[in-house]
Amino acid sequence: MAVLLYRIGRWAFRRRRLVGGVWLGVLMLAVAAIALAPAGEEEGLSMPGTESQKAFDLLDERFPQSNSQGAEARLVFRAPDGEQVTARDNRAAVEDALGSLDRGAQVASATDPFEDGAVSENGTIAYSTITYTADAVDLTEESKDDLANAARQARDSGLTVEIGGSALDAEEEPGGTTELVGVAVAAVVLVLALGSLIAAGLSLLTAFVGVAIAFGLVSALAVPLGLTSTVAILALMLGLAVGIDYALFITSRFRHECAQGRAPEEAAGRAVGTAGSAVVFAGATVFIALVGLGVVGIPELTKMGLGGAGAVALAVLVALTLVPALFGFFGRRMLPRAVRKALRSGGAPPRPQSDTGRPGLGARWARFVLRRPVPVLMIAGLGLGAVALPALGLELGLPGDESKSVETTQRRAYDLLSEGFGPGFNGPLTVVVDTSGPGDVRATTDLVVKAVRDLDGVASVGDPVLSRAEDTAVLTAVPETAPNSGATKDLVHTIRGAVSDVEADTGADVLVTGTTAMNIDISQAMSDALLPYLTVVIGLAVLLLTLVFRSVLVPVKAALGFLLSVGAAFGVLVAVFQWGWAADLIGIEQTGPVMSLMPILIIGIVFGLAMDYEVFLLTRMREAYVHGASPGDAVVNGFRHSGRVVAAAAVIMISVFAGFIGMSSPTIQTMGVGLAAAVAFDAFVVRMAIAPAVLALLGRRAWWLPRILDRVLPNVDIEGEALSRQVPDRATESDAAVRRLPVGRD
Repeated sequence: MAVLLYRIGRWAFRRRRLVGGVWLGVLMLAVAAIALAPAGEEEGLSMPGTESQKAFDLLDERFPQSNSQGAEARLVFRAPDGEQVTARDNRAAVEDALGSLDRGAQVASATDPFEDGAVSENGTIAYSTITYTADAVDLTEESKDDLANAARQARDSGLTVEIGGSALDAEEEPGGTTELVGVAVAAVVLVLALGSLIAAGLSLLTAFVGVAIAFGLVSALAVPLGLTSTVAILALMLGLAVGIDYALFITSRFRHECAQGRAPEEAAGRAVGTAGSAVVFAGATVFIALVGLGVVGIPELTKMGLGGAGAVALAVLVALTLVPALFGFFGRRMLPRAVRKALRSGGAPPRPQSDTGRPGLGARWARFVLRRPVPVLMIAGLGLGAVALPALGLELGLPGDESKSVETTQRRAYDLLSEGFGPGFNGPLTVVVDTSGPGDVRATTDLVVKAVRDLDGVASVGDPVLSRAEDTAVLTAVPETAPNSGATKDLVHTIRGAVSDVEADTGADVLVTGTTAMNIDISQAMSDALLPYLTVVIGLAVLLLTLVFRSVLVPVKAALGFLLSVGAAFGVLVAVFQWGWAADLIGIEQTGPVMSLMPILIIGIVFGLAMDYEVFLLTRMREAYVHGASPGDAVVNGFRHSGRVVAAAAVIMISVFAGFIGMSSPTIQTMGVGLAAAVAFDAFVVRMAIAPAVLALLGRRAWWLPRILDRVLPNVDIEGEALSRQVPDRATESDAAVRRLPVGRD
């Protein structure tokens, strides 16, 4: 593979105008797709096979008329202090506001709270449900303005009015201030790491190209494949992070080769053949881990994994083709001025391990760890273990309006409804009674109503509604506790247990569903899938690293380190989102369970990124060891050549992920905090402290591989040794000679 990538690098360098033109054309198509593609609908999560999903499917079949409605909004009214909403003036203000909505072209109906009993017991709060003929994504600005004007009209009469419901649910648009801050930090790090504005700008430019194309593809496929804004933001987040890093790795190697006196074309070929091999492997691990999210069985998680995997694949393609093509435009101008001056004068270039000629901090750190491996290992390991302790209390759930900022009208509407009708009003449970077999649906439903109503924790049970065929009944049970509380979760299980006797006596199927029940079922499914998925990922990590480094202990060390970094990241999530530590700092105003999808999603993403750093750091170590260096010198050599670049790449990735914490979506906030923490722990604690300490203690045993495995396992040449053997080390070698090189397994 190294020789093939070497040829690709040289070809892209020579055909730079063709390669650049092709990527420019693809970029323009992507921009057109972003501008012209219709917005995708924000679909709810589904979990095939769960009881709540079976109930939803049954409702779609038996009550098609109730599921064909569009978006809904709730206008929540509160009377001034000391007054009741049922007072004549206040009631008139409510009715006038609702009457103004009847003229809306997309309004199907608006309920009257005074006729429907939607007034709190103390008479201070009331609500109206407005149903539209269109989905939230298809609502016109005129319809949204009418809703806002109706609320404003009632406010002018002295009422407090807030708006909730799906009609206001809008997609989170990327590109806010905090994301730009993250990119700015990445740019500064690139300039400091590379010592060249041109080299730093190239890495950013190529990353933006890959991200724009990935975002365009997601936008174009949003409606046909049902991709949500979360998929687009994840693709943006991962594409930026790995795109900058992969370009940085190849650019750093190109500068290293040029600084040794090689011609730019030859340096481009060798950079892609060596660092590009590591990029391919690293990208493949991230790709596999993300695609593997599909085995969990949640469609939304599968889409997120595929969207992120596509962005990573594009980042790899850009790094292998567009990056060397841009080398052809800038050549040695990407080198620091001192290096260019030395090359022009014919003098010896600065030391190759440092493009800037400054003493290597990485080598000094490696020697420090080699002298004190036990204290470093204990401090780093115990420290990560302490940070991971909160993860033992991890609770999973799905955020709703209660997790939004109190500055939003949706959150204030949620709070008003909780105050007026109880905390469980915002998370009602739907009980579906299926008597399609023999049996009296009304008698069976009465038994179910009695069984549910007698349970502790149930605030009220509504009147059942029968299907047209009178073979299915639906009733609503309102819990006494909030949707995400542990008591509500227990109540769902209690109801399912209580109706089992009715099922046994009547032969009917009784299913509990609703948004709250669905969230509980998804959280339980995530908890059940967490350990099997983690086992698969760890096994894959050990297998891949055994192939790459031809060692048994190095992969085991890497896998255990990965577990430590992931555990510490989960500990941070629990501390921030459940306990509220530093929540005000990042704008989290309501603590609660961690987003259900986050643990598995973070495991999949961090696995690939952790393998990135493991490969880029240990590749140089193994290369030095194979060429006769002692185990200690091999560790120092790895940090001398790769430590600075890996540290810069980690800071860039942390900055990009942290830049998304400022978005208002709880899902994106959780993802940003979790990924930024995981990368920080894995790169700076596991790979740069624990890894060299373990290697120092193991010595030569770290690179031991049983003979039988040595014979059976294929030789994955990620260091580019075949390139050194087959490509003459002369910058003036003719292109014809290079084209005659054989292309075999390597």
